[in-house]
Amino acid sequence: MREYYTITELTREFGISTRTLRFYEDEGLIHPVRRGRTRLYRPSDRHLVRQILRGRRLGFSINEIREIIEVYRTPPGEVAQLHLMIQKIEEKRQNLRQKRRDLEDTLQELDQAEEACVERLAELGVKT
Repeated sequence: MREYYTITELTREFGISTRTLRFYEDEGLIHPVRRGRTRLYRPSDRHLVRQILRGRRLGFSINEIREIIEVYRTPPGEVAQLHLMIQKIEEKRQNLRQKRRDLEDTLQELDQAEEACVERLAELGVKT
């Protein structure tokens, strides 16, 4: 395993910008080593970037990701983190289910509105 990764290596590996990595650093999610003006990322930082990006894909906010990372760093560590993840996943799942219901309702309303327009055009003698 390598001791350090450069910012360029991580941006290429994960397909993100240097600005994104600096943002994660500013948010206290990763802590690269500094050698002068150069940032060097440890394997643990690389792992955190992977987890942060996964969390973002799952719809977690930066604050939620930070909370999950901080839980891991304090006792009981991984066990608490896993329980928190299960809780957050269920919250996201419920949120998405509600959004799906809302979308289904909106689609149904759009169908009804379109049907009413087509019927009115037919009453006016206009073909669609």
